[in-house]
Amino acid sequence: MKKSLLVLSGVLAISAALAGCGNKAETPAADSGAAGGKGPVTIKVQGWYTEAQGNWNATVEAYNKTHPNVKVVYESMSEKGDSQEGMKKLDLLAASGEQMDVVMYSSASDFAQRVGAGILEPLDDYLKKDNIVVKDEYKLDPIVNGKYYALPGKMIEWFVLLNKDKLDEAKLPVPTEWTWDQYAEYAKKLTKGEGASKAYGSYFHNWKDYALLGLNNDMENPYLVKSDGTQNIDNPKVRYSLDLRNKMENVDKTSVPYFEVVSQKMAYRDVFYGGKTAMLATGNWMVGELSLNAKFKTVFAPYPKFDAKDPNGLTEVGADFMGVAANSKNKQAAYDFVKWYTTEGIQTQGLFFSAWKKADVEKNVDAILKSGKPEQVAMIDKESLLATLKVNKATKLVVPPTYALQQEKEYLTQVELFLTGKQDLEKTIQTAKTKIEDIRKSNAK
Repeated sequence: MKKSLLVLSGVLAISAALAGCGNKAETPAADSGAAGGKGPVTIKVQGWYTEAQGNWNATVEAYNKTHPNVKVVYESMSEKGDSQEGMKKLDLLAASGEQMDVVMYSSASDFAQRVGAGILEPLDDYLKKDNIVVKDEYKLDPIVNGKYYALPGKMIEWFVLLNKDKLDEAKLPVPTEWTWDQYAEYAKKLTKGEGASKAYGSYFHNWKDYALLGLNNDMENPYLVKSDGTQNIDNPKVRYSLDLRNKMENVDKTSVPYFEVVSQKMAYRDVFYGGKTAMLATGNWMVGELSLNAKFKTVFAPYPKFDAKDPNGLTEVGADFMGVAANSKNKQAAYDFVKWYTTEGIQTQGLFFSAWKKADVEKNVDAILKSGKPEQVAMIDKESLLATLKVNKATKLVVPPTYALQQEKEYLTQVELFLTGKQDLEKTIQTAKTKIEDIRKSNAK
């Protein structure tokens, strides 16, 4: 058996987590559900979003109005809206055996790891009962080892936000198709000043996405490991990505240096809103946030290409993975909410883009903008936003092995050593390859 490598909040053993997961053998007919005749059941939806970020209170209230046998409540696991903090708290809940019903994870690797730990209930019986074929109903197919443990909620595609005032000042057009090399040239022209008041052309956060810039839009293998867990570091797009980061941050000095990002614990939103960077490659969740918090006119450009010959708009793809906790005492009611939220509910929420195939992109945008503040919405350039969304093409969703977070951690450790000048690129690549393969082999049968 492959080992489950979940470390709960750094201190909890996997046995504690599994002890809190209850009987995983239950079927849809076995749980109490909402129709047990004892009045409304309370279902908890637990995630990291703050109310300002997620509009969850209004969303669950909309569900409650049409489902009188259920009372859904939302619990935020992070006062800062930090997904990693929120998931650590979810791990603690799983270990303690406290009530969990509907849970969310913000990345495929986080999701896969919790599947391996037994925290999530298989949904296959529920889906079969409703005649739902996931790959026909949704744009993403989050299958893990032949089973479904979650449905995709918020669908994440990437693009680039640009400060329109800074573009105009530099006399640069809004890009409609570009490469990472062209992005780097834009960054040079958008970088101004020196010292503490310096404004950079670019900013890369300390997530693994920013250490795989050129790989993220590879059509078949856009992740640092392949679906079988074997390393993808040999891909020349990985070497290119790291070389680009080093050149922009440490040679050209046109992107905020990695050392500053981590030592100052920078928040990417604040860096962009504060004018510290003119460009930010990020996910489409920022449209909803801009509609509430925009500080200046923002325009949108497609995610840059690795090669000029590549199709325009190829973007890495992700999702919030919403599932039912294995220790929930009301699995049917929890599943019913998951099904509603990942189809109609996310449009009611009015902040995020949907992975549901029946969702209309323009209506989705209108709903998001409608939920914002008029003054901030006016700062969002809808024309470039729609143009970007319409050329976006999702790469293959890779749901990695349950031990992928360990592989990510080892890779990012090597990237940090490289970007802070402590080792060269060749050693970074070779060491990352070795460590990623060692983790895979240690988890083999």
